[in-house]
Amino acid sequence: KIAEQLSGIKDYPKVNKAAIKEMHRQVGDLNIDEQGIAQRGLLVRHLVLPNRLAGTEDIVSFLAKEVSTNTYLNIMAQYHPCHHAFDIPQLSRPLSSEEFSQAIKLAHQQGLNRLDKDSFLPPLRLILR
Repeated sequence: KIAEQLSGIKDYPKVNKAAIKEMHRQVGDLNIDEQGIAQRGLLVRHLVLPNRLAGTEDIVSFLAKEVSTNTYLNIMAQYHPCHHAFDIPQLSRPLSSEEFSQAIKLAHQQGLNRLDKDSFLPPLRLILR
């Protein structure tokens, strides 16, 4: 419901999940060569939002159970409120370091261990808080 309200897209999570499953069916898990360059496969980028609005727990559970525990996942902490975000109380503040750490923990709890190394490097603004 919140996804539809914020995005204006009906059934956004359902459509998004179907697209991810289809992409994985077509290209499989991400393959990376010896130089660390992606050759082929699915890489999921997930932007964590304040107040659990991104549905991180649901997303990592979906990836682990319905796609692959070998899914390469980039958990992003770059959310920065601007413009109309200040009109939505739940989105009017930056992400906290605790919220970001919780997202990493949730991914590991679901058995997702191919997290992009940048997922462990929150933006400096989270560290300096």
